[in-house]
Amino acid sequence: MRGVVLDFGSVSYSGDLDPAVLRAVMPDLVIHEATDDVDLRARLAGRAVVIANKVEFTAALLAATPELELIALTATGTNNVDLEAARARGIAVCNIREYCTASVVQHVFATLLALTHRVREYDRALKAGAWENAEQFTMLNFPIRELAGRSIGIVGFGTLGQAVARVAAAFGMQVLVANRPGAPRDPARLELADLLPIVDVLTLHCPITPATRNLIGTAELARMKRDAVLINTARGALVDAGALAAALRAGTIGGAAIDVLTEEPPVHGNPLLAADLANLIVTPHTAWAARESRQRALAEVAANIADFAKGGRRGRVV
Repeated sequence: MRGVVLDFGSVSYSGDLDPAVLRAVMPDLVIHEATDDVDLRARLAGRAVVIANKVEFTAALLAATPELELIALTATGTNNVDLEAARARGIAVCNIREYCTASVVQHVFATLLALTHRVREYDRALKAGAWENAEQFTMLNFPIRELAGRSIGIVGFGTLGQAVARVAAAFGMQVLVANRPGAPRDPARLELADLLPIVDVLTLHCPITPATRNLIGTAELARMKRDAVLINTARGALVDAGALAAALRAGTIGGAAIDVLTEEPPVHGNPLLAADLANLIVTPHTAWAARESRQRALAEVAANIADFAKGGRRGRVV
């Protein structure tokens, strides 16, 4: 099978990943760091397999690429592919899962610890000369809280949510799980409205669906504790950015760590990018991006392609 990678630069930075695992299943693979719309059809011509991350595969594009047999995504999300059009044309679509669990879990607790142990505030104060001028051997300007004994609420209890729960338990936290709106009810879990007022930390690990869009908005934030922390490493549209910015300014929520926005990159701005928001960490969709996770992503893609060549359905969403 002749294959092409359209946006290798979306998973590899300055050649830090080895594509040998992909070439092992497709020796004649052509790799492009990025592909503009103007070059898209030409680069797909004559290719049976395309590997991509964020390139959009519209119905019109799929209709113009009759040789295409498989779209192998280097991500879990499939919103950039017209799945119905792919199904109608007999084009298989594969995604990858569970390749970045360790990286995301690290990110959740790295940001949570930064917020609760006030690492950034003390670092900035020290660099401004505050320690040299302190009256005591220590500084207690920014209150620190222990995680032990506090409660963490998890929305989305798949592989990621369960991995977060294990680490939270190791810190001595009480783990509470919410029923995800739009999903089957589990009587062992709490409804989100009941969970919000009792958790100290809320972390989101669920997909975007009509039921979860703006899952956390003004009403939900108002139900949370004033010192609670919100963490979103899932999808930007789960959180109403304007509502969260307002809550942070008003001090009605203790802090937040946001790794995903509704538009990425945020070329049209976002309320959470304002410079005056305290107790907020915003990162550029990097929770998943440990080098080991990204290399694992290539191995998962290669395994999907090898299985497809044998007539299998590994990783198939279409």
